[in-house]
Amino acid sequence: MEYNVNRYKEMITLENQRQNLISRKNFTYELEKHIEDSLKLLDFMHLDGAKVVDIGSGAGFPGIILAMACPQAQFTLVEANHKKSGFLKEVKEQLGLSNIEIICNRVEELGQDNRLRASFSLCSSRAVAALNVMLEYGLPLLKAGGRMLLWKGRNYQQEIEQAQNALKLLGGVLEDVWLYTLMEERDRAIIVVRKDKATPRNYPRRIGIPAKRPL
Repeated sequence: MEYNVNRYKEMITLENQRQNLISRKNFTYELEKHIEDSLKLLDFMHLDGAKVVDIGSGAGFPGIILAMACPQAQFTLVEANHKKSGFLKEVKEQLGLSNIEIICNRVEELGQDNRLRASFSLCSSRAVAALNVMLEYGLPLLKAGGRMLLWKGRNYQQEIEQAQNALKLLGGVLEDVWLYTLMEERDRAIIVVRKDKATPRNYPRRIGIPAKRPL
């Protein structure tokens, strides 16, 4: 993996001059922390054999990083921004990551696509939206018994409280919260939600509604 990560660092350094993927103020430091944060998941679970959908992959965190670290897992990276998804496709080609598929589309549409709905064992997402919004994005894509893995900051408990209605409506159950420290000032959590039963067919709602009117 080391060679791939170094090549990825080179590529994102160049791309960051074209589009602002990572803060340019402390770029090198921030990049290392983004990578470390993505890999923290592997301290808690193995992904071998998993079929993972990563929502809002952005510059590749955690999707690209986990795909490099876990060649035996299959990853579908969802990124609606054309420039960012273009960069992800370039990374896939340059690094020869055959265990990745990249989809440039809104996740609300994918959740209603019969080819993708209820087809993944894991759904990952890092710093994309509030928990109650993410549940509507991700749970429809999971098989029964599948898990959402959501990277959150120190306010994770408040997000859990606000997501109780969404959990009930969408068939999710809070299974665990994995806590760790990335830096002294950045306490982190990965919230684990298990899909306990089928998500009603009317979810996710049409594009933009989950974020505008969270459950």
